[in-house]
Formats: sequence, structure tokens, C-alpha cells
Amino acid sequence: MFWWPARVLHWLMAWMLLTMLFVGAGMVASVSERHAWLLALHKPLGIAILALALLRLALRLWRRPPPLPRELGAAQRFAAHASHWLLYALMLAMPLIGWAMLSAGGYPIELGTGLRLPPIAPFDPSWFAALRWLHRTLAYALFALVLLHLGAALHHGLIRRDGVLRSMLWRRRGVDARESGAAD
Repeated sequence: MFWWPARVLHWLMAWMLLTMLFVGAGMVASVSERHAWLLALHKPLGIAILALALLRLALRLWRRPPPLPRELGAAQRFAAHASHWLLYALMLAMPLIGWAMLSAGGYPIELGTGLRLPPIAPFDPSWFAALRWLHRTLAYALFALVLLHLGAALHHGLIRRDGVLRSMLWRRRGVDARESGAAD
């Protein structure tokens, strides 16, 4: 069973990432007045994801996740570990690349109520274009990885029924204690 703070952060960030992916898709597909509203949501949400990803990474390094089932083959273990670390890399890289992109474009990053982040890259239109391409490309990669993660979770929960999905879900405390032998 995953530690409860890891579960809270996992599900909070899952909703934030899905929201961010759809907000980003809406931003590039819209030239209406909604674009400014979506952009105003996208920036602080990206910084919140960056902060929570750092917290998640620290918690994961401090308190290791439960082991994978012994029945998984070496290739599946490798895929599981690699995909999780790639998710962490993208959750950290995407906001930083977005921040650098906006800095290179000369656009301020306002988080609302007058809070403005300093630029982390010099103004340079060619850097802005390159970082914009990278941000978009990695967003597609993140979306694909999220779908793969969801598919793997459903495979473990509905087909293998090996406890991997169950270890990240919320259940009644009595059920947790009976199944794991101890409460969280």
C-alpha cells in the first residue's frame, strides 16, 4: 500500500495534469477571448505542478513505494520503473520549459494577485520558437505516457488483479488493515 501522502499527491496531480493537458490543447485551438483565460489558468497550474512534482519526488526518495508483484517479468519491471521516472522527468521539465519559453518570448509569468516570476531565460525569439516546439512535443509525449500509465493501471486492476492498482486507491481503513496486515 502506498503511503497516504503519496496517494493524495498522485490523485491531485493526476487531475492537475489532465486539466493542464486539456487547457493546453484548448489554448492552441482557440483564438477567442477564452485564450487569455486559458493562458491565465495554464501558467499558475504549471508552476503548481512543478512544486508538487518536486514534493512528490522528495517523498518518493524518502519513502520508497511498495514493491511490484514478484510475478512480473524483467521487461515489465523495467517498463514500470522507466515509465514512472519518465513521468517525473516530464512533470519537472514541462513547467520549466514553459517558463523558459515565456521568458525567451518576453512574456511575464503572472500567478495572479500581482505575483510575477522572474525570467529564467534571456529574451531571444529563436529560443522562444525552439522552446515552444519542445514544450508542445513533450506535451504530446506526456499525454501518451499518461494514457499508457492509465492503461497499465487498468490492466493490473482488471486483468491481472495483482494489487498494484489497489495499492494506490482509497478504501475503507478496515479493508486496508485486513489485506495488508497493518494500517497505514
